[in-house]
Amino acid sequence: MTARLTSAAGLPASVAVPGYDRAAHGVGIVHLGLGAFHKAHQAVATDDALAASGGDWAIAGVSLRSTSVAEELTPQNGLYTLVERSAAGTRARIVGALAAALALKTDRERVLAALVAPSTRIVSLTVTEKGYGVDRASGGVDPSHPAIAADLSAPDAPVGVAGLLVWALGRRRAAGVPPFTVLCCDNLPHNGRVVRGLLVDFARRAAPDLADFIAAEVAFPSTMVDRITPARTEATLALAEELTGRHDAAAVETEAFTQWVIEDTFPTGRPAWEAAGAIFVADVGPYEDMKLRMLNGAHSMLAYSGFLAGHAFVRDVMQDAGLTALIRRHLGAAAAILPPVPGVDLAAYAEELLARFANPHLAHQTYQIAMDGTEKMPQRIFAPAAEALRRGQPLDAFAFAAAAWLRYTLGRHDNGEAYALRDPREAALAAPSGDAAGIAAHVLALPGLVPADLAASADFRAAVTSRLARMLAEGMPAAIAHEAAHL
Repeated sequence: MTARLTSAAGLPASVAVPGYDRAAHGVGIVHLGLGAFHKAHQAVATDDALAASGGDWAIAGVSLRSTSVAEELTPQNGLYTLVERSAAGTRARIVGALAAALALKTDRERVLAALVAPSTRIVSLTVTEKGYGVDRASGGVDPSHPAIAADLSAPDAPVGVAGLLVWALGRRRAAGVPPFTVLCCDNLPHNGRVVRGLLVDFARRAAPDLADFIAAEVAFPSTMVDRITPARTEATLALAEELTGRHDAAAVETEAFTQWVIEDTFPTGRPAWEAAGAIFVADVGPYEDMKLRMLNGAHSMLAYSGFLAGHAFVRDVMQDAGLTALIRRHLGAAAAILPPVPGVDLAAYAEELLARFANPHLAHQTYQIAMDGTEKMPQRIFAPAAEALRRGQPLDAFAFAAAAWLRYTLGRHDNGEAYALRDPREAALAAPSGDAAGIAAHVLALPGLVPADLAASADFRAAVTSRLARMLAEGMPAAIAHEAAHL
């Protein structure tokens, strides 16, 4: 039986290992949301930073819901294999930045202690868009969100992001410990600003004496993160074992490309993430909009249409000439409404995205990308569509993406086979009418989804409804072919 990965010693020379003494670096970061993306992105950048400049910047990773990640990593002393795959080849490295892997359910006291420890200077987050409990209309908390509701009712026993952070900031303030920097790494527009608004509103409701303190004294730098990271499969684990000669229950695979743009606002310090290629800027907004509207927007469009056309993976979508043409159109439409992005040629960026989507080695599931549509569509599709409307630019690309999502919300393939929708607003999405006009009218009117001017646009509604009607009547492959033929 293959030995388990428990140290970086004795591995093949082709496998990169941490370039520093792990025991010499204390924990300076608590990360909430210990999943595959963090392990492929921020933890790797921190690994590079520790190797380049040292410092007490090791990470205590926390899973807020599941215990499985901690159970995988703890017997391995926090080590795991990162498999990077591109058209040029495949390579493995061992990442050592995780000093501890904790689960809130089973390690609650250790998690709370880490959040209030004076040595913790950054709390970073990858909890997905739906994990925050933000009311998109108000910018504050959504009291109906399960974690928000639980933490408002019992603020001294927090279980969610807002409750944990406000509780910890309150304890630190009472003890005379400076606040940590809150670093959101999720695909939320202006994510630092959003999380600040969330915490301030939560504090006003649960700890009013902290609201002004959080607003004035806590740093919330915004970030843009980018690295395509498919869900792990048994093939991932088998490949990691083949490359390292060790059994690794926590291995993750990703693309070779990685990008991180960060607003440089860290009052109590930060790792030397520039060693990993991170770009520090005064305003991350242009980069964030570029990624959300081009990469993420195209991803959502191809996920809904591709999944319903029978394409399991993004790489399969890229073998469909019609869908590839629609992806090109979408990237162009998104780029046309973006302001200039410092140092970026948007046409070259679009070509780079097409190459990344076509990576033959990444099994990135369209069904994985398709989940949580109500959390993703507002910033990926509807916000740029509203901007295109204001500028008098074509709405076709965004209307097709919206129609594909509406078709997906029905929860059944063209042959009637059902699939799980996996959306936090699944019940609200159920339309009383099954025809295209009724579905569009119902879903597009849901609060917090569509900007008012776009929702009031008869042209947009007609463009969406006509495409949805074709998808319902003729099936997704025919709808794709028709759309592509009329470019």
